[in-house]
Amino acid sequence: MLLQTLQIAAKGMPRDSVKQVTRDIVSQMQADPEAFWHGIMMSVIDFGLRLLVALLIYIIGIWLIGWVKRGMKRMFEKRKLEPTLSSFISSFVSISLTVLLIVISVSTVGVDTTSLAALLAAGGMAIGMALSGTVQNFAGGLMLLAFKPFKADDFIEAQGVTGKVVEVNITATKILTPDNRVVILPNGALSNGVINNISGRPLRRVEWLVSVAYGADAEACKQTIIELLAQDKRVLQADTDMSALYKSLKTTKFQLASVGYKMESIPAPFVALKSLNESDITFVVRCWVKSSDYWDVFFDMQQTFYTELPKHGFEFAYPHVEVVQN
Repeated sequence: MLLQTLQIAAKGMPRDSVKQVTRDIVSQMQADPEAFWHGIMMSVIDFGLRLLVALLIYIIGIWLIGWVKRGMKRMFEKRKLEPTLSSFISSFVSISLTVLLIVISVSTVGVDTTSLAALLAAGGMAIGMALSGTVQNFAGGLMLLAFKPFKADDFIEAQGVTGKVVEVNITATKILTPDNRVVILPNGALSNGVINNISGRPLRRVEWLVSVAYGADAEACKQTIIELLAQDKRVLQADTDMSALYKSLKTTKFQLASVGYKMESIPAPFVALKSLNESDITFVVRCWVKSSDYWDVFFDMQQTFYTELPKHGFEFAYPHVEVVQN
């Protein structure tokens, strides 16, 4: 009874009311000291029991939160979740549960937590409005880390920037461009835009357009190009051992099981007459290579076509004017 009276007096009562409560307490002590001190003792015991229960709830809650964190860590490691994402989720859950535990513990003691909850909600809303852009990048980072459209060391094209991904964190992605510039892209815009993951697959198809002059034997030209491709060991052929190939690429079973990732066999190098132009004919040439060999094979074969085809009697057409003098 006395403890409740003191709590009411401490909740912002007017000064005159506090004086009146104080007079009532003094009057009660003078009128019946034994009942007064008995009431104080009961109030202290009641408060002590509540405090003990609150401490017990807090200790058990802390242990449960630690148990949940350890369980989440084991689950994330088992599923090989991105470390940045797993750390964020674990921290977010831990902080949320800790705040909830504190509110429950304080309310068990007998403190009114309505104002505290309202203050936390208002503070969260104010922070969210002030950091709206950061929150958007934060959410974008969660999307990128969860769905993994690319990973570190992938070569991508996004937001008008092309380069190798060097770091993916919760708010931004760092890309190293071919001319050695580091570009930082906010994850909000990155997750909502088009991402071209150039090195996202272990195998890629290379394509060339080879134009020769009219009068060339189309079948003989196609056969010569096929033979030139066969001379380069980096060009994959139809009889390639796929198991050995994927083993050499060090791809995991999870990657091979991804939709569209695994190829059961390699298509043979392909050459076909694509177009009849004004002054030449164009062949389209296609073959498959490892992604790491893409540009080397592209430039090397480009030079090979230029130097070797004329040796086999296939000339390249070029604009020229014949002047006939009468």
